[in-house]
Amino acid sequence: MTTPAGPGSPRRPAARLLVPVVVALALAGAAGTAPVASAAPVAVTAGCPGQEVPPGPPAREETVPVPPLPVPSPPVGRLGGCGDTHAGPVPPPPVGVASYVVADLDSGAVLAARAPHARQRPASTIKLLLALVVDERLPMDRVVAGTADDANVDGSRAGIGPGGRYTVDQLLHGLLLSSGNDAANALARELGGVPATLAAMRDEARRLGALDTRPATPAGLDGPGMSASAYDLGLLLRAALERPRIAAALTTRSIPFPGFADKPGFLLGNDDRLLGAPGFLGGKNGFTDAARHTFVGAMERDGRRLVVALVRGEPRPVLMVDQARALLDWGFGAPATGIGTLVEPGTTGSADGSGTPRGAAAPAGGADGADGATGSGGADGATRSADGATSTDAPDPAGAAPIPAAVLVGGVAALAGVGALVAARLRRRR
Repeated sequence: MTTPAGPGSPRRPAARLLVPVVVALALAGAAGTAPVASAAPVAVTAGCPGQEVPPGPPAREETVPVPPLPVPSPPVGRLGGCGDTHAGPVPPPPVGVASYVVADLDSGAVLAARAPHARQRPASTIKLLLALVVDERLPMDRVVAGTADDANVDGSRAGIGPGGRYTVDQLLHGLLLSSGNDAANALARELGGVPATLAAMRDEARRLGALDTRPATPAGLDGPGMSASAYDLGLLLRAALERPRIAAALTTRSIPFPGFADKPGFLLGNDDRLLGAPGFLGGKNGFTDAARHTFVGAMERDGRRLVVALVRGEPRPVLMVDQARALLDWGFGAPATGIGTLVEPGTTGSADGSGTPRGAAAPAGGADGADGATGSGGADGATRSADGATSTDAPDPAGAAPIPAAVLVGGVAALAGVGALVAARLRRRR
């Protein structure tokens, strides 16, 4: 999340990095997980024990205790547990994040995952959810007046302020291109205020099946009860790419942006480091001190479209965008048959909690397992940075929970006949 008002800074090309195995495995260990490779889904229980809420220490804005969201059982999309699982015999490359998901955008097949439903702080990736609400409810040509509150908002800004006049379309670009918290503030005002905006965002998350998601602020600044998951971020980006205006904004390099008062207009640049990569479809990154680094992005290759979501990661020694790229490269070579599914909107009331695959009829009946609790608003004064920017904060060892013994036992059982291979891999990765 970068960007004071002004022209976008030059962007260095993102190099494909060959991660040294020893360093990458150390990162995986730092994330609190021991990878478990499998050719079939590991038998797991619902949810991710110990990760019903984001890990501590709490952000300074999380001042009001908020009960955790209910954990659906069975888990949404037939994905649960805290360990690694994947389709096919070849495991994904090691990455240093607490949770991730790789999935096919069109079939919904989840190809690989680590703790997919573990609740984490989403940071600015939650702006995708706000964009969905804006696209649904506000006319793009409506003119919005900037305010001093917009100009003084914490964190990254697009560059709006008092005296400026902006269309909703311009604010949507400010929200997505430069992760503008000021744009989020102005859009929330147009939607009827922060409480009404958060209620609309919660409703949209439930409709999509993102039952780990509870926004506490429209922009992704930390606040009481804020949570999402890698699985949910995959759902949010898939929904965003199905909206033409949002999809176009996510791949826009720059747009002319109005000034305000005595400040002239300028070119507002896109800060996504995957922009310009062949087949890039769109993405969003985020950062707060409590959330650490988050990223969700999608690419197309040879007619196949994949999404990757990573939460609670660190950009060293490998940038988040390059960890995402490595997982996508693996995914394009993985079997099309998944270990679970990205559910379709409106299907999370199904009896088995898994939703309905694309092209199938929605099941009748069922109750929505989402919680309607309202997350309080709040301002996050923590320093924001772009993906890969210098940070003195060390990775938080609370970012992931150890794998329960039941998961390991289930994995070994599922891999009967190749136990020796799995054991060898585990020994190498410790």
